[in-house]
Amino acid sequence: MSIDVRKGQAPPMHSREVFRERFRARFFDPAFRQEDRALDRLEEIAWKAYTEGRKAPVTRKAGGEFKDPNYDLSVEWYETRNKLLAAQQRWGEAATPSRVLVVNCATRNDGTCPGEMSKSFRLAQIARGELGEGGIEVDFLDLSLIASDYDRHIHACKGCVSTAMPLCHWPCSCYPNHSTNQVNDWMAEIYEKWVSAHGVLLVTPTHWYTTSSPLKLMMDRLVCADGGNPDPTTTGGKDPEKAKQLELEGWPYPKHLAGRAYGVVVHGDVAGIEGNRRALCDWLDWMGLIDAGNTARLDRYIGYYEPYATSHQALDADEAMQDEVRNVARALTQAVRDLRAGKLSNPGKDLPRPRPK
Repeated sequence: MSIDVRKGQAPPMHSREVFRERFRARFFDPAFRQEDRALDRLEEIAWKAYTEGRKAPVTRKAGGEFKDPNYDLSVEWYETRNKLLAAQQRWGEAATPSRVLVVNCATRNDGTCPGEMSKSFRLAQIARGELGEGGIEVDFLDLSLIASDYDRHIHACKGCVSTAMPLCHWPCSCYPNHSTNQVNDWMAEIYEKWVSAHGVLLVTPTHWYTTSSPLKLMMDRLVCADGGNPDPTTTGGKDPEKAKQLELEGWPYPKHLAGRAYGVVVHGDVAGIEGNRRALCDWLDWMGLIDAGNTARLDRYIGYYEPYATSHQALDADEAMQDEVRNVARALTQAVRDLRAGKLSNPGKDLPRPRPK
């Protein structure tokens, strides 16, 4: 099959006037006016980075670890990749303490416009405490920081997989992109948290029948964990023709997070919890993670069709829900122990996949 790369969607680059407007928007505060001349100089630097396409302004030769040792590899990507290799090695060592990554997937926290903590955060803390009681080392990831922390981002997935799987690099090499100011990408740190974990527990609300915004961003950016290419030099960076050719030659679709256990807690107030829970479990199953049993896959309503204003009181009263979350943590604790001892059954894990993708 011939290689066919479709073009024609991307708009032209911004004019200098539009670029200046975009650049200056972040300095709207009148306190910056005394530094306008300095901002002019910074704008000129940023304009050149934009027009010259300086995505990775600091590079190094890839070296003998990669197929093309002379490729100019992003230093930032290389450092993140090395952290993941080290984390994966620690993960596989018997002496490494068992670790579970607990993820609060709600956007709401009392440091943002809602002015109140989320119920997901409360449930995650219950699970966190139970895991600690079970002797598990807990790593806590609060995705609500994307809404409250200064200049913290999970940038959108650019869909490299849809062009060709080898174009999606592990870890993601789309960011940082200094030419377009797509920087401070949190995923470099989040990848390391996932790789380091022997188990993962997601605690999420239901927003419009599905997952919250930061959870979906993280999910999409984890696509590189399922089939991602660990060697960007094989595709010349982001060369779609080279990537398509590699995929057509036969791609192995490596599962970089396979072998970790998982639990899921989904809650809502009107509808959508079952579909949300199923989508998350299907996603984790697809990536090669192993569920910790029926007890660890929970969906429940809190204050069904009751006012939002009293939803925390509804959770206070629902002690059964709190205990069910504790059971999710207990089941995940047992699964992690059994998994590391080689006792957790995962039927079919070594069977060849007739439809790899």
